[in-house]
Amino acid sequence: MKKNTKRMTAFGIAGILLLTGCGGKADTSSPAGADGMTSQEAPSEAAWELPEADFGTEGGTTADSGMESPSESAAGENAADAVDGAAEKYADIAKTPQNSYSRGSAENERKIEGAEELNDDLYAKGDAPDGYLGSCYEFDEEIDSEDNQEEYSKWEEQGFFSVMEQPLSTFSADVDTASYSNLRRLIREGYDLESLPEGAARIEEMVNYFSYDYEGPRGQEPFGVTTQIGRCPWNDEAELLMVGLKTEDISYDQAPASNLVFLLDVSGSMGEPDKLPLLQEAFAELTDNLSSKDRISIVTYASEDTIVLEGVVGSEKRKIKRALNGLQAGGGTWGSRGIETAYELAEENFIRGGNNRIILATDGDLNIGMTTEEELEELISEKKESGIFLSVLGFGTDNIKDNKMETLADKGNGNYAYIDCMQEAKKVLSEEMTATLLTVCKDVKLQVEFNPEQVEAYRLLGYDNRVLDREDFHDDTKDGGEIGAGHSVTALYEIILREPLQHKLPGMTEREIDDLKYGSEYRKRAEEMPASGSKYREWLTVSIRYKKPAGSKSELLEYPIGYDSYCEDPSNDFLFAAAVAEFGLLASHSAYPEDASVERVIKTVKKLDLKDIYKREFLELVEEVQ
Repeated sequence: MKKNTKRMTAFGIAGILLLTGCGGKADTSSPAGADGMTSQEAPSEAAWELPEADFGTEGGTTADSGMESPSESAAGENAADAVDGAAEKYADIAKTPQNSYSRGSAENERKIEGAEELNDDLYAKGDAPDGYLGSCYEFDEEIDSEDNQEEYSKWEEQGFFSVMEQPLSTFSADVDTASYSNLRRLIREGYDLESLPEGAARIEEMVNYFSYDYEGPRGQEPFGVTTQIGRCPWNDEAELLMVGLKTEDISYDQAPASNLVFLLDVSGSMGEPDKLPLLQEAFAELTDNLSSKDRISIVTYASEDTIVLEGVVGSEKRKIKRALNGLQAGGGTWGSRGIETAYELAEENFIRGGNNRIILATDGDLNIGMTTEEELEELISEKKESGIFLSVLGFGTDNIKDNKMETLADKGNGNYAYIDCMQEAKKVLSEEMTATLLTVCKDVKLQVEFNPEQVEAYRLLGYDNRVLDREDFHDDTKDGGEIGAGHSVTALYEIILREPLQHKLPGMTEREIDDLKYGSEYRKRAEEMPASGSKYREWLTVSIRYKKPAGSKSELLEYPIGYDSYCEDPSNDFLFAAAVAEFGLLASHSAYPEDASVERVIKTVKKLDLKDIYKREFLELVEEVQ
C-alpha cells in the first residue's frame, strides 16, 4: 500500500521550524508575463516560483555558457483428457467480450507519533497564539488520499472468444509506452500489485515499452513480421501466439526536415520538481539532437496561451534553450486554447514532404475551456486531418490525468509516453528519437482470422481500448495506430486448440533433442505419431492494413501462420514478452490470470541473457513487489 510520504515530509519541516522558527512570510506574488518567458497569470492559490538562477529571466539574460539544461502445460501428458477439459471450459464462450520513495518503517511511524505528542505539549498552558503561528505545526491527517487526484480510463477486459462465434479479432496498433513508465513510478513510490490504480496497467503498453530482435522489412514492405507460438506459461490449456512487427530504423540525420512545435504546460500545477524542471531538461536533451533543417516553435499555456518562439532554425540551440530555461509555472490550465494555437503555428510553418508534429508536454490537468475527454476528442479529431502528428509526454505525480493524455494521443495521430525521470527522457527523446518523432506508417490496423478446424477459442492480451469492429478493418475512414521508424509492436494471444498438441516429451526442448545420439530418429518417430497430420494446416492468418504518412488509401498485407511457427524452445524475445504480459495480468488485476505468478516471472527473466538495461530494470521492478 502506498505510504504517507507527504506526511513524513511535513514532520521533517516541522522539525526544522522547531529549531529555526517559522521565518518570514513568503512572497507569493509573481510578475505577469506577456511573452511566455515568465509565470502566467497568478492562480487563486500561491504558485511555486522556480529559481531564476536555474531557469533564466524574462529578459533572457541567462549566462551564456552553452545553455545547458537546468540539471544533469503444456497440453498435458494425456491429450484426450486435455481435449475434454478444454471442451468443458470453453464450450459456452459468449459472443461478446467477458469482461523513488522508500516505504515508511515502523520506526518512522513511532517518530510521527512522538512528534504529534510534542505538538500537543507545545501550548500546554493554553496560550496558543491565533492565526498562522497557532496552526503551523499541525499535521494534515489524510493528505495521502486527499491529494492524489490521478485519473485513469477503465476499459472492459476482453475475454475468450469462441472461433465459431467470432472468428475475427480486429484492433488498431499501439506504440504507446506511458503505462509501463508510470507503473514503474507507482511501484517505486510504494504501491504493491493489489493497490495499483485501476486502469493504470495496460498490458500492450508494458510489452511494447521494450525493444525486440524482430525481422526487419523485406523489399518494399514497411515492416517485417515475426510470428512464434509456444506454450502459455500461465495457462496449461492454451498456447501463446506472438505477432511482432518492426519498421526500419533510420538515424535522425537521414530523416526528412521537421517542423516541430513544443506545446508546453506552464500552469500552476506544473511547479513541482518532477514537472516543469524535468520538462525543461528533457526538451534541452531533444534540442541537442536538432539540426539546421528543422524548424522549432514554442507555445506555452496556462491561464492564457503565449507564442515564445516561432520557426527558429534547429541549429540555434542556445536560443531554444534560453527560451526553455526562462519558463516559469503559474496560473490556470487552458489546454484547449494552447492546442488550437499550436496547430495554427504548425500549419503556418508546414513543411510539405516533411515531418510536421506537435509535442505536447503536460500533466493533463486541464481546468479551463474544453476539459472533458469527449470535448478533447472532438477537438483533436478535427485537427489531425491537417496532416500534423501529435506526441504527448506526461509529467508529474498525484494529479496526472492519464485518461486525457491518452485520448489526445490516440485521437491525434500520435503516441504517448510518460517521463518519470531523466533516463526516460533520454530514452524517448534521444535514443528512440526517430521512433518517437517520425511516423512511417499511419492508421495501422490488424485483423486475425482463426481457422475453426484448428483453433477452438482465443483471447487477445491487452489492446482493450483499441478493439475495432470487423468492418472497420477495411474502412479507411476509421482511425488506426501510428508506427514510427524503428518501432516494434507486439501482440499476444492465448489460443485454445481443438486438439491439444502432443508435445514430444514433458520438458523436452529442441536443444535437448539435439543432444540425443538418436535425435534424428526421435524426430522422425515423432512425426509419425497418430493424429499429428492436421496440425500442419494453417492455424490462422494475420492481415495488416496501413497508410503512408501522407496517404489516404490503405495497403493490405497478409501472413498465414501454422505449426511451422511453433517452437518447443522459444526465443528470448518470446519468453521476455510473455513474462511482461504475465506480470501485466497481475498488475492490471485481470479477470483471467489463471496461474500467473510473480515468482515465475522472476524465474523466467533470470534465465535470459539481459543485455538491455531496461529489461534488467524490469527484473528489479518485479523483485521489488515480490
